[in-house]
Amino acid sequence: MKTITVKDLVDKFQLEVLAGQTQLHRTISRSSVHRPGLEFVGFFEYFPQEHVQVLGEKEITYLHTQTEQERDIRIGNVVKYHPPCFVVTWNQGGLEYLIEHCAREGIPLLRSPKPTSVFIERVDAYLTKAFAPEVQIHGVCVNVAGIGILLRGKSGIGKSETALTLIRRGHRLVADDAVVLKKVNPELIIGTHNQKTREFLALRSVGLINVARIYGRSSFQDETRIVLDIELTQWKESELYNDLELETKYVEYLDVRIPHIEIPLQPGRDVAALVEAAANNYYLQLQGYSAAEEFMQRINSDS
Repeated sequence: MKTITVKDLVDKFQLEVLAGQTQLHRTISRSSVHRPGLEFVGFFEYFPQEHVQVLGEKEITYLHTQTEQERDIRIGNVVKYHPPCFVVTWNQGGLEYLIEHCAREGIPLLRSPKPTSVFIERVDAYLTKAFAPEVQIHGVCVNVAGIGILLRGKSGIGKSETALTLIRRGHRLVADDAVVLKKVNPELIIGTHNQKTREFLALRSVGLINVARIYGRSSFQDETRIVLDIELTQWKESELYNDLELETKYVEYLDVRIPHIEIPLQPGRDVAALVEAAANNYYLQLQGYSAAEEFMQRINSDS
């Protein structure tokens, strides 16, 4: 699992550090944030102390209304649990008392100009992805007309060349060679790169190319939801390829089932066009339409 520090949070969201500058190495180990409202009034039964603590307008306004003695007690009861950090939203001021407590306990106190709900949504999404179970596989990840596709196959089968053709047709590269798959919820797999290969595509006899520099920023995106797995294989004359097969096949990644298609390669086949057709056909299936089912209905109606 990836280690996230308070400094990572500061850098990612450009947060202002008000206290605890020397403690930004503290680690964050939970994928959601918490607003300590009940804790300020003395209820600690279910206090998630390992979470980032966010102080919005309600929390800060409440603290402002307390006497100095009451405020010291209420804040002291929370900071003694040493959460990773506190983040004040809306660029709220008048925080001298909070700065003093956090400085004394060595807890980073951060501030964001963002509204509380917006900040929480973005941080939760960031932490969820950072802590998601992940696996790295050999393949190519592309986004074709909004459909995230994982291209797999043996080395030299033509995955990267297919991706190049798709990019030239206006689609986007996500990752080449090393694809990182992250399970962000029980039914959702996201494909991304491993940072080192970001924007790079490896082509045999050509070498590495930077697709963003050659084809523009729109030719690349950092991540995509994986909804289709396509395996490129060598055509076998002995195989019976049933193009009217109605049953959907699946593969599993991190216990999530992904629809699977096999495309056998033959000289002259436009593989990129087949991938585009598969993506568009999958989109129609999501809308409830199946060309194969309609065809079979026509056959049956004539019999």
